[in-house]
Amino acid sequence: MWKTRNFVLMMMLCFMLVGCGSNDEGDQATEDNNMNDETSEDVQNSSDELEILGGNLQAPWAIAENNGVFYITERDGSVTVIDDGEEQRYDVQLEDELYTEGEAGLLGLALDPQFEDNQQAYMYYTYAVGDDIFNKVVVSTYQDDEQVWVEEETLLDEIPGLMIHNGGRIKIGPDDHLYVTTGDADSLYGQSGETDGAIIAQDLDSLAGKILRLELDGSIPEDNPFNDSYVYSYGHRNPQGITWTEDGDMYSSEHGPTAHDEINAIEAGANYGWPLIKGDEEEDGMQLPVIHSGDDTWAPSGIASYQNDLFFAGLRGEGVYYYDIETEDLQQVVTDYGRVRDVYVLEDSLIFLTNNTDGRGNPSDNDDQLIKIPLQHLTNEAQ
Repeated sequence: MWKTRNFVLMMMLCFMLVGCGSNDEGDQATEDNNMNDETSEDVQNSSDELEILGGNLQAPWAIAENNGVFYITERDGSVTVIDDGEEQRYDVQLEDELYTEGEAGLLGLALDPQFEDNQQAYMYYTYAVGDDIFNKVVVSTYQDDEQVWVEEETLLDEIPGLMIHNGGRIKIGPDDHLYVTTGDADSLYGQSGETDGAIIAQDLDSLAGKILRLELDGSIPEDNPFNDSYVYSYGHRNPQGITWTEDGDMYSSEHGPTAHDEINAIEAGANYGWPLIKGDEEEDGMQLPVIHSGDDTWAPSGIASYQNDLFFAGLRGEGVYYYDIETEDLQQVVTDYGRVRDVYVLEDSLIFLTNNTDGRGNPSDNDDQLIKIPLQHLTNEAQ
C-alpha cells in the first residue's frame, strides 16, 4: 500500500509550493493568463445570451446530465440536482471517511447508461484511513425513499491521494468503458518529480499520474494496453478532464507545473512525459501536448467536445476556452464569471460550472452557478 507522509509536513510543503508559484488550481489568476487573441467584448458582456440554471452551489466539481436534469457533485459530499430551475441537495453516504482538504473531496461523477432504471452513478472521491490518503471509484445508488445517495460497491480503491493532485474526472467513453483520471498525488515532488527514489507518474505499477480504463463492473478490460493493468496512459501530472470528438479521438486537459498547462491527444499505452518533460521539451517515447499554455496559466479542468473542436474550463484562467483543432486557434470565449470547474455540451448549448466557493475564488452572492449559453454565440465570436 502506497503511504503518504507525515500530515503536518505535507501541509507545510503544500503551502510552500503554492507560495513558490506552483500552478495547480491556484489562489489567484495572473494578470496575463490568456493566450492568443483578445476576448470579444460581446462575449464578455453577453448576459442576454446566458441562462442561469442554478446557483448557491458549494465547491461544485462535476456535471452529469440525464434528460435535461443536471447532477452536480460538491466536494463536501453532496449531489445537487437541478431540474427546470428547481434545486435539491442530497447527501452521499460513503463507506470511508471523506477527506476534503485542499483539492480533495467528492469529485468525479458519471451516470450509469441505465440510470433511469437503476438510479446508479459512478463516483470518485478522496478518503482517509488514519494518516493515509487515497482516492477510490465507487458505484452509488440514489435511494428515493431516504432521499440520499448510498455507496453500494467499490470498483477501484487505494489510488494514491493527497491534498492536491488527485485528478478526479470520470467519464464513460464511446466504447462503454469507464475512464478515470488520477493525479501524481504528491506535493513533495511537485517540481522535481521524485519521491522515495521513484517517479510515480512514470511507474506502471502505480495508479497515480495516469488515465485508467475499467469495465463498468470494475474489472480490467482484456484489450487494455498493459497486461493485467488498469493503466490506459501514463506520465500525467494532474489531468482533470477527458472527452471524445465526433471522430472518436480522445483528449485530456492537464495542469502543468507553474504554467505549461496541457491539452493532450490521448492514445492507448502512450507516455505523456511528466515529470521528465514539459511544454515543447522532447524525449524519445514521450508524447508532446497538442497545445500548452507556455508561461501563461489556465489551470484547466473539465473539457468537452463540440463536433471536432474543444471547450475547456479554466480555474486560474477564470473562464472557458475554445480550441479549433484544425486551425490550432485558441480563444477564451467566456470571462467575468471567475473560476470555471467543468463544461458540458448539451445539444446546441454549452453548460459551464463556476467554482468560486472552493476557497480560492471570490464568490458573489449567488455563487457557485450552473450557466447555459448558446454554442452558436460562442463559436461565432471565436471566428
